[in-house]
Amino acid sequence: MTESAINLGRMQDEPTRFQFQFKHMQSRMDVQTVSTLIRPGLKIAIVTDTWAPEINGVAHSLLQLCKGLQQQGNSIFLIRPEQSESCQDFRPDQECLVRAQSIPKYSGLQFGWPQLIKLSKALKKAQVDIVHIVTEGPLGFAMLQLARSLQIPVSSGFHSAFHDFSRFFDLAFLMKPVQHYLRWFHNNTQLTCVPSQDTADALHRLGFSCPLVVVGRGVDHSRFSPSHYRAELRQQWQADEHTRVMLYVGRLSPEKEVDVLISAYRSMLAIDARTKLVIVGDGPDRERLMQLAKSLDVIFMGSLSGQALSEAYASADVFVFASQVETFGNVVLEAMASGLPVIAYNAACAQLHVRNQQTGWLCHLSRTDEFIRLMQQLPQRAKLKTMGIEAAKDAAKIGWQYPVQQFEQALYRVVDQAMMSQWS
Repeated sequence: MTESAINLGRMQDEPTRFQFQFKHMQSRMDVQTVSTLIRPGLKIAIVTDTWAPEINGVAHSLLQLCKGLQQQGNSIFLIRPEQSESCQDFRPDQECLVRAQSIPKYSGLQFGWPQLIKLSKALKKAQVDIVHIVTEGPLGFAMLQLARSLQIPVSSGFHSAFHDFSRFFDLAFLMKPVQHYLRWFHNNTQLTCVPSQDTADALHRLGFSCPLVVVGRGVDHSRFSPSHYRAELRQQWQADEHTRVMLYVGRLSPEKEVDVLISAYRSMLAIDARTKLVIVGDGPDRERLMQLAKSLDVIFMGSLSGQALSEAYASADVFVFASQVETFGNVVLEAMASGLPVIAYNAACAQLHVRNQQTGWLCHLSRTDEFIRLMQQLPQRAKLKTMGIEAAKDAAKIGWQYPVQQFEQALYRVVDQAMMSQWS
């Protein structure tokens, strides 16, 4: 199929836009209108404080989306803070690096300095079609102002509920001001991409008035699969064929409520000692959690990536995820793809993809007692294996191609609206 035919198919899916463009073709049969219909690739500035090889859901999702956009013929201009290590999996078409600063109380994350002169020169030179802002920190704020001054259309992504995180860091007094800032920030963009309808509904309730478009998430099946099972790793965990291994993967931070998992594990050991809790990840709460679990033989693996992470997923028996502040939760999909049933709250990714009592168990939000009870009632390993097979089958249907298409169409929508406003 030719590129023209593919792009015509896209326009047939959007009759309103096509009718508008066709009307202008009749009155203004110029080169610019024809080229719009042919749909050349976009030149996209991506602004982010986090980027691979940093290990977090935002960095991982953004990497996959940028890969897909580039494969579709779009050009990526990446604007981000400097890093000590470089990403080996993706090469942007252009790049602008700014100075980095660690986030207070969260040394594993950083933000970029708003170096206005450098950013302004780079943005003017790049001549992008759209600026997409992933993170709302000083770098994102500076790029929002610069793009608006240069009349470049701006979209944004909402990835982390920082206004909810603040109450877990003894910063509850900041929740309302942060909420107000986030609402102002996104309402000053032409469109905000969210990872789930759940998040869109929550933002509408908070007064976000900008258009909200769902751009979902996928899973890399070459990285996350039951085929990465390793018996030697289970031996390291001192888990035999009867031991149920419960796995958590993610940041070790108060908002993730890993202490709930440790509390439930403590009560489970009193009933059945053939259970292990394995925790993968790092963060500001690690020392406190290790002290909490000191007498329980909880296995802390630290931060894992690549093959080591794939093997940890595939060698466990069930994934336990007690966080209630997720905008999505990529780790749930990674666990399912690795053949694990999931215990999680009925929200975000789990709500979308976990079939209750078939590929996992869903708990009502705020019902910590119910979550602990689900862990305590965990079935034996044979039953978990059967459910894990079903989870892997469901996850096999979920890749990154559709989210990339959703993202691309959202960006085209913003560029089209900007063009229409110029014509009117």
